[in-house]
Amino acid sequence: MAEFDIEDLIAIDQNKEILDLLIENKIVKKHKFKEQLDYEIELNKLQVELNKMQQDIIQKNKRMLIIFEGRDAAGKGGTIGRTREFMDPKKAKVVALPKPTELENSQWYFQRYFLHLPRYGEIVFFDRSWYNRAVVEPVFGFCTKEQHELFMEQVKDVEKLLIEDGIILIKFFLSISKKEQKERLEERRKEVLKQWKIGALDEQAQEKWDEFTGYIEKMLKKTSGKKTPWTEVITDDKKEARIDCIKHILNTYYGKEKYETKNIKTW
Repeated sequence: MAEFDIEDLIAIDQNKEILDLLIENKIVKKHKFKEQLDYEIELNKLQVELNKMQQDIIQKNKRMLIIFEGRDAAGKGGTIGRTREFMDPKKAKVVALPKPTELENSQWYFQRYFLHLPRYGEIVFFDRSWYNRAVVEPVFGFCTKEQHELFMEQVKDVEKLLIEDGIILIKFFLSISKKEQKERLEERRKEVLKQWKIGALDEQAQEKWDEFTGYIEKMLKKTSGKKTPWTEVITDDKKEARIDCIKHILNTYYGKEKYETKNIKTW
């Protein structure tokens, strides 16, 4: 379907002649148009609520850290983008760290991440985080068995300290089926404007699927706690996944299940 913003979609929906013309010329499909319109309307309402939440965080000097982990092509970047889209960017930062330098490799593993923790009035999104050591690093041999085991022992205590210091911590793991991942990776290879999304490690996502699965299951089971649970989101439907993530953020912040989610599992 052609790309339209929410104002365009609403205007088209209110003008039957234009909508019929777009359908007749195969610019849009009727059922796809309705799906997109419903999605954009719901998303827009939730983004308004996110803005209210952010203003509350700023006014009350609160701190929020949202960790996004997930399989390759599961939609981490897109979900973060739509969640943060209309927030004050000075107070809503995205952190996506490159591989550690030689100096960082000589430091305590968590040290480089601590430099990016939220300050008063800030929301920080980690697009991948210290949980690289739970899954990606052991799968590709970037850490030793001892380093992986030490991380698994320490991480719950580290996160407990952050929460005790007042940080609101939310941890998302975005899941995707093997079939859907394969289709998305192939789409990225074919589309010139999406090829930048394919990294050297992404190329092995399918080949190492089972190995990833073993480490993911171990991480979700062993690093969840009463105050630090993992929220697993099924992302084969990207739009539903984005909506679910935003709803969960709002539910967590306000401490009540105001919004019903569809594809979420709490560990």
